Amino acid sequence: CTIDPNVGIVPVPDERLQKLAEMYKPEKVTPTTIEFVDIAGLVKGASTGEGLGNQFLGNIKEVDAVLHVVRCFEDANVVHVSGAVNPVRDIEIIQTELCLKDLETVTSRVRKLEKNVKSGDKEAKIAFSVAEKAAKFLERGTPVRKGEWTREEFPFLRELQLITQKPVLYAANVNESDLPKGGILVDPVRKIAGQEGSEVVVLCGKVEAEVAELSNEEAKLYLKEFGLEESGLNQLIRVGYQLLGLITFLTAGEKEVRAWTVHKGATAPQAAGVIHSDFERGFIRAEVMRYDDLIQYGSQAAVKEKGLYRLEGKEYVMQDGDVVYFRFNV
Repeated sequence: CTIDPNVGIVPVPDERLQKLAEMYKPEKVTPTTIEFVDIAGLVKGASTGEGLGNQFLGNIKEVDAVLHVVRCFEDANVVHVSGAVNPVRDIEIIQTELCLKDLETVTSRVRKLEKNVKSGDKEAKIAFSVAEKAAKFLERGTPVRKGEWTREEFPFLRELQLITQKPVLYAANVNESDLPKGGILVDPVRKIAGQEGSEVVVLCGKVEAEVAELSNEEAKLYLKEFGLEESGLNQLIRVGYQLLGLITFLTAGEKEVRAWTVHKGATAPQAAGVIHSDFERGFIRAEVMRYDDLIQYGSQAAVKEKGLYRLEGKEYVMQDGDVVYFRFNV
C-alpha cells in the first residue's frame, strides 16, 4: 500500500523527436514530460480522515487532472479491500469522498466570505455566490465540473481549488485475457465516463510491468501478442494530453532537439516563456515552420525556399508540431 505519494516523471512519447534528431544530429534529444503522482487508494470515510484520507486528499489538491485506476478483473489471489470486485461502487466511493472533501473547503470559504459580503464588496459577492452554488452540487454528491459556470464565475471557482473541478480519466485494469478491449466489468466504467465526457483507457498492470523491462523493439512485439499497438502508459499520456488541452511545440538545432508543452491557445510569447521567462519578457518574434513541411522538404533552407518559413508576432497562436526559433532582447 502506498503511504507517501510516489511521483514519476514520464517522457511523452513523440516520434517527431527521432525524425528531427536524424536531421539535425544534435548533442542531445529531450522529450517533454508528464508528472504522475501516485497516492494510495481512497477508502470510505477518507474525507474524515479514515485510512490517512486527509493526507492523501491533500496530495492531489495541486494536480491538473485525476487518473482513477479501477479494478476490472477477477482474481482470487488478489484481495479487494471491499471484498468483491465492483468498479461502479469503487468509482462512487471515490466520487463521494472527493465531493465531501470539497464541501468542507467550500463551507469554510462561505463562512470567511460572509463578512465581506455584508460590507458590500462586489467581488466578495460573486465569490460568495460561486461558493454557495458549488456547495449545492457537492451536497448532492455531484462533482462541480458537471455544473455550468459563466465566464464571470469561473475565475472564482478556480480560486477554490476544488478536487472535483479537475477532469477525470479512468484506467480500467483488466486481466491479460481481456486485452485489448476489456471484459464485461469495463462496460459500466465506459458508461460512467461517457456521462461525464471523460475517457477510459484499458490496460493490464501485469503487461505494463513486463513492457517496462523490455527494449522498444521487444515491447512492440510483446504488445502485438495482445492486439495492442502501444502500451497502456503511452495511451494514458496521449489521452491525458488531450484531456488537459495540451499541445507540443519543438525546438531544433545542433546542440539540442527538444519538445515543449503548452496549453492549446497559447501565444508565441507564452510559449517562449516556457523555455525561459526572459524569452517572454523580451519577445521580438517567432520564426516558425510546420514539422510536416520540414520533413517533407528535408531542411530548413528548403522550407524557406518554398515560402513556408514564417515570421510571427506576439498575437500568433501556437499549433501542435510547430518548429520554432524565438528572437528576444532583454
